Amino acid sequence: MSGSLHTFVYGTLRAGEINDLRRAAARHGLPAPELVGAAEVDGILYDFGDYPGMVRANGQGRVRGEVYRIAPALVPVLDEIEEVYPGQAGLFEREQVAVTCAGEIHDCIVYPVAASAVAGRPRIESGDWVAHRLARA
Repeated sequence: MSGSLHTFVYGTLRAGEINDLRRAAARHGLPAPELVGAAEVDGILYDFGDYPGMVRANGQGRVRGEVYRIAPALVPVLDEIEEVYPGQAGLFEREQVAVTCAGEIHDCIVYPVAASAVAGRPRIESGDWVAHRLARA
């Protein structure tokens, strides 16, 4: 994929979830994201009901997710899903984080939440949204 970027997804953008990254791309006529592989990043995952929120936290926990190679045109779609708009404060923020996946380090777009947003929210101890959601059902 020419000029491709990478993203680490940990919640509803994961394969098979409600905002599945591949389906989001297809709805907008964009090239299908290519799965690089499963990965983990330093962070703590919290339950917001219908979706999780991750707080970046070095050495305090691990969050499981997937790394995808994506077309740059998919970034505005991801921003819309996560309600990240220039100049506006929201729940999610877009950041770049180095993620090791399949033996390589990828500079990935990731959407964490501010630490102040998780007050009173239950921590997802496993760091895995999909396993947590299925266990709740």
